[in-house]
Amino acid sequence: MRYFKPLATAALVASLMGTAASAETLRYAFQGTLNQLDPYTLNETFTLGSHGNVYEGLTRRTADLTIEPALAERWEVVEPNRWRFHLRQGVKFHNGNDFTADDVVFSADRVRSEGSDLTTRINADVKVVKVDDHTVDFILPAPNPILHYEWDTWYIMDKEWTEANDAVAVTSASDTTPNYAALNANGTGPYKVASHEAGVRTVYERNENWWDTPDGNIDTVEFTPIGSDATRIAALLSGELDMVYPVPVQDIKRVNDNEGTRALTGPELRTIFLGMDQKRDELLYSDVKGKNPFQDVRVRKAFYQAIDMDAISDKVMRGLSSPAALLISPFLYSRSDEFERYPYDPEAAKALMAEAGYADGFSVGMDCPNDRYVNDEAICQTIAAFLARIGVKVDLNAQPKAQYFAKVLASNGYDTSFYLLGWTPSSFDSWNVLHNITGCRDDKGAGGPFNLGGYCSPKVDEIAAKVLEENDPAKRDELIAEAFTILHDEVSHIPLHQQGLAWGVSSDIELKQRADNQFHFRWVTKK
Repeated sequence: MRYFKPLATAALVASLMGTAASAETLRYAFQGTLNQLDPYTLNETFTLGSHGNVYEGLTRRTADLTIEPALAERWEVVEPNRWRFHLRQGVKFHNGNDFTADDVVFSADRVRSEGSDLTTRINADVKVVKVDDHTVDFILPAPNPILHYEWDTWYIMDKEWTEANDAVAVTSASDTTPNYAALNANGTGPYKVASHEAGVRTVYERNENWWDTPDGNIDTVEFTPIGSDATRIAALLSGELDMVYPVPVQDIKRVNDNEGTRALTGPELRTIFLGMDQKRDELLYSDVKGKNPFQDVRVRKAFYQAIDMDAISDKVMRGLSSPAALLISPFLYSRSDEFERYPYDPEAAKALMAEAGYADGFSVGMDCPNDRYVNDEAICQTIAAFLARIGVKVDLNAQPKAQYFAKVLASNGYDTSFYLLGWTPSSFDSWNVLHNITGCRDDKGAGGPFNLGGYCSPKVDEIAAKVLEENDPAKRDELIAEAFTILHDEVSHIPLHQQGLAWGVSSDIELKQRADNQFHFRWVTKK
């Protein structure tokens, strides 16, 4: 069952190719680092996509994001609350160990354990039962039509290897003492990790014993993080690299005009948004003492209406973005056109601030990554300038994504007052947003694990629970519309835009560009 509107394949696929006979090396760069190899440490698209070249899930997604079998050959709903997955036989991990049902049961326990950033892949109440060596049952507390929608990034780990290397405990994003699984990898996927220097360089080699056949001809992949846009683009234009991403919007024409390179652009499913700490009685980073201004919806709406998203789209993003009214891409929700952004209106924003008792404004700290999203730091700087016009002084803390995520997801509490975040629902379904981004959470993160600001609406949670169980698409969409209306009225967050994809590639490279911005080596051919 699929409830999202299918995306046009032509918009997602940069090019299709046949398998080439020659072996080649692919050299590529991304703006951020790859620090952890543990596939459960960080629920972040680049990291998940990188791991997806080495590890595999029971399912995977095609270039147009359709779910297809992977480590599970097929599955069935044998009872309303029981799903049965029939595992692929003859699959081996990179170290030669056999893939069996024991690995699935083990991975289900580990992904839901302390330290994991992917606990939402399987509800805590789901029982995972081994039927035989190649059959696993998932027993649910209630029907769930989207049980497996996120399982392409729930990667299965080798139970024997993980236990033998004392790596059962997941290294969290904020942990400074990584274990063996954080620095080494042992998957079933098309590529092996040949070497890994955390945050510096990772080399992959083709897995000659992979159960499937790759479409491309890449034998070796060399990944180097390059945070500087100028350096990254220069390396592509000079031929030192075969592929880089993202390409800054101002450099797209330059890449296209250069002989031997081209830019691949297309829609991305990610929504960029702002969040505010609404949980604490006093903000961690503000000159307002004894109360929390973000607990007043008038302040949240004032921030919303102070930001000119058309200007950000035109000036900062150079047209490579679409202002958003919801926390989910319009491609993924059939009724998204029923929602509109609050209009940009600085005078209305000033009036709301005055009405809330902040006519003179206040100061607030803002956390922002500077190497994760397209023009992320520039967006935050521009937002700070807009907010200054209504008396808000923003103390911007822009830092690399490793430090950013370690801070805002800190194990001792969500360490932020005001932040920018991007989100692609890995299920491509609205329930993912309602649970992860807006679900009520406690101080330990139970509930909405990426609800960094602690917004809470029991009514939205109640609706979300119904959304998870509803099988009828029309009824489900009606429930989602009700939840999104509440979030809009209460300004739970401030949606900004859907950023566009921009990859730079050499002319002798053919690949597939997915709208979720995951880069998979098995689809790459070097001529």
